[in-house]
Amino acid sequence: MPSPTPPRATISPLAPLKPDLYERAWFSAVHPTLPLLATAHGTSVTVFSLTTLTAHSTLTRGHERSVRCAAWKPVQKGMCLVTGSFDSTAGLWRWEDDEGEPGAVDVAGTGPDHEWQFTLVLEGHDSEIKSVAFSPGGEFLATSSRDKTVWIWEDVGADDDEWETVAVLNEHEGDVKAVAFCPDVPGRNSRRRYSADVLASASYDDTVRIWREDGEGEWVCVAVLTGHEGTVWGIAWEGVEREDGAFPRLSTFSADGTIRVWKLKEEDEDDNGAPAGGSFGAIPTSIRKSLREEWICEAVLPKVHTRDIYSVAWSAKSGLLASTGSDGTIVVYQEDAGTPPLEEGDAAAEVKGQPGPGKWNVLAKYDSGHGPYEINHIIWCPRYDSAPDRKAGEEMLVTTGDDGLVRTWAVSVGQ
Repeated sequence: MPSPTPPRATISPLAPLKPDLYERAWFSAVHPTLPLLATAHGTSVTVFSLTTLTAHSTLTRGHERSVRCAAWKPVQKGMCLVTGSFDSTAGLWRWEDDEGEPGAVDVAGTGPDHEWQFTLVLEGHDSEIKSVAFSPGGEFLATSSRDKTVWIWEDVGADDDEWETVAVLNEHEGDVKAVAFCPDVPGRNSRRRYSADVLASASYDDTVRIWREDGEGEWVCVAVLTGHEGTVWGIAWEGVEREDGAFPRLSTFSADGTIRVWKLKEEDEDDNGAPAGGSFGAIPTSIRKSLREEWICEAVLPKVHTRDIYSVAWSAKSGLLASTGSDGTIVVYQEDAGTPPLEEGDAAAEVKGQPGPGKWNVLAKYDSGHGPYEINHIIWCPRYDSAPDRKAGEEMLVTTGDDGLVRTWAVSVGQ
C-alpha cells in the first residue's frame, strides 16, 4: 500500500532581527532556556532578544580576528557563552554586574549595571577555530580547528573559571569543520556501559568520526562514517526521543550537496561489555575493540540544493529537518514513517540523482532566502515575540548570512 501524500508546508519570512550587522554573519546559537540568540560576526557577537527582536547586548574586544562560532554553556547560573575565533583561541564570557557577580538577565535589553566580561582565553590550537560545543551537562567543551584537531576541555573550577585539556584528538586528515555532542535525550546511553557523552566531528577529509570516553578517561574514536564525496560541513543530532528507545540518529551534510541520516547499529554485548560484531575493514587500528561501533547510513534525503550544504538543523520538537547553504535556498524535510529505509547500495544511487527509496520528503523550499548572498547557518528556536498570529509553543527558523542579516521564518505545515 503506498504511503500517504505528505502534508505540504510553507516557509514565510518574519521580521528580521535588528539592527543589521553590516558584515558577514557566520553562526547563531539559541540559549537553551532564555529568549536570547547569539550571532557571531566580525570580531564581535551580538546577542538578540527574541521577545523584542532587537539587540540585547554585544560582546566586543575579546578576539583579534573574526569570531566564527559560539555556544551557550548549559546548566549555568546567569549567562555564560564560549566563542571560537580565527585567532586560534576560544574565549569564555560571563554576564556580570558591576561587582563581578552573575547578573540577573533582562531579556528585553541591557541593564545599566550589567555587561559581558571576557573572563578566560583557551589556547592551544595552531590555527582557526571552526566550531565549539558543550556536552549536555556543561562539564566538557569541544573545540575544532583548521589544524585538523579536536580539543576536549574539562571544567575543573569549583567557583572560578578553570578549564584543563583532557584530550587532543588528531585522527582527521583535514580541517575539522564542526563538532557536536549528542543531546541529553532518553535512550542515548541505555545499552552502553561507558561514558554517556558522545561527540561527533566533521572534516574536510570527507568523513565524520564518533568519539567516546572509555573506562580509563581517554577519548577514543569508535566509528568513522564514510560515504560523502566532499567536505562534510557539519553534523546535527536528533533531539526527539525515539519511539523504540533507540540511540539518537545523526545527520551529516556536505559539499556534495547531500544530507545523510545515520543510525547506530545496537547489538548484544559480550561478557566483557563490548558490542558484538564484525570487522570495521579500513577503520584505523586506534579504535579500541572494546568500544567500536557500527553506524549505518539509514537514508539519503532528496537532493534539492545545487551547491554546498553549509548547515542543517534538526528540530527537537517536531522532528523536521531544515537545510541551507551556498545556493541561498532554505529547504524543510519531513520523515515518512511509511517508507522503508534505504537498503545497502541504495544510497549511492540516490547521491547520483536517481529515484530510489528513502524515508524523507521535501515539505517546502524557499529560494534566495538572503537575496544573492550565501546563507551560512540555520537553526530552529522557539518563538517568543508577541505577534497576534503566533501559536503557543510555535517554532521558527533563524538564518544567518553573508549579507549581515539575521532573518526569521515561520514554517506552517498543512493538513
